[in-house]
Amino acid sequence: MKRYKIILGALIAVSSIIISCKSSEETSKGIRRGERKSISAIFSEMDVNNDGKLSKNETKGPLAKDFSKIDTNNDGFISKEELENAPKPERNRRPRN
Repeated sequence: MKRYKIILGALIAVSSIIISCKSSEETSKGIRRGERKSISAIFSEMDVNNDGKLSKNETKGPLAKDFSKIDTNNDGFISKEELENAPKPERNRRPRN
């Protein structure tokens, strides 16, 4: 039983450290819960080949889902300007009581 308590305590300590590091990492990047990433941050994360534009293969999430809506000149790429002018994705909101 004593060994079980020691293992449980160690797991809780490690979990707390991991959660704390994740929160401080997000804050140091300027991203807070519920806050959207900047266009520069999106491009630096997704633009794998560093060509300054996003192809369909490089995008993910809502950006990939709405790729054709955002790619207004239909060249097969999303530029920073197109992303700036893109409609914001709809959020699932909970109804208020």
